[in-house]
Amino acid sequence: MIRRSPIPGVAWGRSVRHADTRGGLAEIWRAGDLVDLGPERAGLPDARVVQANLSVSAAGVLRGLHLHRRQLDRWYVAAGRATVALVDVRPMLAARDASPIVELREAGTDTWVEIPAGVAHGFLAIEPLTLVYLVTNEYDGSDELGFAWDDPDAAIAWPAVAVTSDGLPILSDRDRANPPLRDLVARMRAG
Repeated sequence: MIRRSPIPGVAWGRSVRHADTRGGLAEIWRAGDLVDLGPERAGLPDARVVQANLSVSAAGVLRGLHLHRRQLDRWYVAAGRATVALVDVRPMLAARDASPIVELREAGTDTWVEIPAGVAHGFLAIEPLTLVYLVTNEYDGSDELGFAWDDPDAAIAWPAVAVTSDGLPILSDRDRANPPLRDLVARMRAG
């Protein structure tokens, strides 16, 4: 089942896990699933899935907000729960007075989401989290953009973190140093 999003190009779904006494199997991706990989969604002509990554996060870790101009991501929650934030900055690039479109959802085991190019994304691990993500561009660092996880223009209502004394998430140095959303948009417009 695919659930649409208020953000154009984003799709949410849930994989079926088949289990028995030996363990289980869930199909997380097949080539026919990503039929619309044109430049509007993937940021590249003739895009295809070229890399798979595995992210493991402790409870309380927030990763993001990250943005790619030339990459579609498909995230699959293999285990755990996360609050996922998506921020569509494409309207802000098209018109100076536009606001971003923000979506916040909880994603649990076997949930997947496709995130098109131009949509910033991040997650807060509510409990230990294993996330598999497939991407349409090999990592080389040239398309790694981001903005502050707590930017007031995005106004994401992240839940408080239960595992830290101050209720704030655990961040990487990179995510802690991300610029404000308006600065990122100005930089993207300039070049």
